[in-house]
Amino acid sequence: MHSIAVHGGAGTLARADLTPENDRAYRAGLERALRAGHTLLAEGGSAVNAVVTAVRVLEDDPLFNAGRGAVLAANGQHELDASLMDGRDLRAGAVTGVRHVRSPIELARLVMDRSPHVMLAGAGAEEFALEQGLTPVPNAHFATERRRRELDRMLQGQGESGREPLMGTVGAVARDGEGNLAAATSTGGMTGKKWGRVGDSPIIGAGTYAANDCCAVSATGHGEYFIRVAVAHEIASLMRYRGLGVEAAAEEVVMRQLVKLGGSGGVIAIGHDGRIAMPFNSEGMLRGAMDSSGRLETGLLRD
Repeated sequence: MHSIAVHGGAGTLARADLTPENDRAYRAGLERALRAGHTLLAEGGSAVNAVVTAVRVLEDDPLFNAGRGAVLAANGQHELDASLMDGRDLRAGAVTGVRHVRSPIELARLVMDRSPHVMLAGAGAEEFALEQGLTPVPNAHFATERRRRELDRMLQGQGESGREPLMGTVGAVARDGEGNLAAATSTGGMTGKKWGRVGDSPIIGAGTYAANDCCAVSATGHGEYFIRVAVAHEIASLMRYRGLGVEAAAEEVVMRQLVKLGGSGGVIAIGHDGRIAMPFNSEGMLRGAMDSSGRLETGLLRD
């Protein structure tokens, strides 16, 4: 049985502010990512290829805070992060603080496959991208008028970084037909963040984790809290050492441990048995799941 889940951010997305047009657009974007990844799985493709493909779809969609449409840091620049993990052998790749890479998740894949390292940052990651033949894009490639307005409001004291209506990050987790798991996460971070800030998304064990013996996890929310809890690895540990199922383990971390600290957000997680969990403690989380049984669902708020 193959299956895939995606997310497109979590936060205080109020039902009253969710217009029918926005609802349809978010769900359409999630479904495009799901179908792209699921098609690969249905054709016998690997979980790694499926999550990278799904995340790339979301990176190219300006509705989501990753790639095109990413939020702006306080200095007016886009600084992008991403990570990827292969559950077969615990290989992983991550990049942080990149400004000229169209698809950060593709670069994370190259770090995993073509370097001896796990994480590359800033100028070093950009240089590696050039060495691998990726064509750089201007930082303005990622800009949208919506994100400029959000930064302007925050710099004028009308908002606080980390308290956006919809905190960024996109991600995917998958189980392929051979039972292999993978997870991928990509983000533009927080609106108005201090330049150089790194959240949980590129950190293996915090925002991303995958291991065939337990689960694959991708997180979204206020990254500082997710780092402190080591959310993705904590879910895996509860499954490994306490024997919890993926739903119970994800629920324990998201709804109890994070809440105790004051952290908001959620995760998508898939167990080695193919079961999917998508808990969140915020008002909403853009999410979706699809599997070989015919399941196809998307959600935005608490349905």
